[in-house]
Amino acid sequence: MDNLQKYKPTDKMIDLISDNYSLLQVMSRFGLSLGFGDKTVKEVCELNRVDCRTFLIVVNFMAEGFSRLDGSNDEISIPALIDYLRQAHLYFLDFCFPAIRRKLIEAIDCSQDDVAFLILKFFDEYTREVRKHMDYEEKTVFKYVDALLLGNAPKNYQISTFSKHHDQVGEKLTELKNIIIKYCPAKTNVNQLNATLFDIYACEEGLESHCKVEDYIFVPAILNLERRIKKNEK
Repeated sequence: MDNLQKYKPTDKMIDLISDNYSLLQVMSRFGLSLGFGDKTVKEVCELNRVDCRTFLIVVNFMAEGFSRLDGSNDEISIPALIDYLRQAHLYFLDFCFPAIRRKLIEAIDCSQDDVAFLILKFFDEYTREVRKHMDYEEKTVFKYVDALLLGNAPKNYQISTFSKHHDQVGEKLTELKNIIIKYCPAKTNVNQLNATLFDIYACEEGLESHCKVEDYIFVPAILNLERRIKKNEK
């Protein structure tokens, strides 16, 4: 199966980034920092105590446009995958959204224009909605998985409950983009607003990728874990 992967453990990490710079986000969420010289993917992962198999499953999944999951779910390190997802949550909630909000305030004068005020209000409501969703994942889903990893299968929850929660995560960002493009206030810093729009597009794509990693890698892995625990209980 490894022969089907686009990226392999023996590839140089710098070649991955040169080939697809969006993988920088994957690296950072696995706790891999820059400054790795000419080391291979395997060497960089081992140096940082990151499960190389899980890293490459996510990297190849992202790079191939979510067309297929390469490798067996049994080969995934679930703790490593949860760490990755938690770091993604921190990125969106503590860095990406606040940065976009600051840029929106710089680009549009909310004190002088009702539309500008509504744009900011709309963005704040969206941020609260995403935070609520991610808090649910942290406090309910990940805690449930922690229990599974200890060999316990809580009777009041299963991962299929979570698996359909992502359908509307990106819809409000699409609405926000359309509002800005169609009804942008006259008094704006055009360059700043365009830069903010670029960030919103990138954020939308990032959230979509995040949700698909959860839907197509995380959920199947947890379903397998659930089946193994229930089989052992018989």
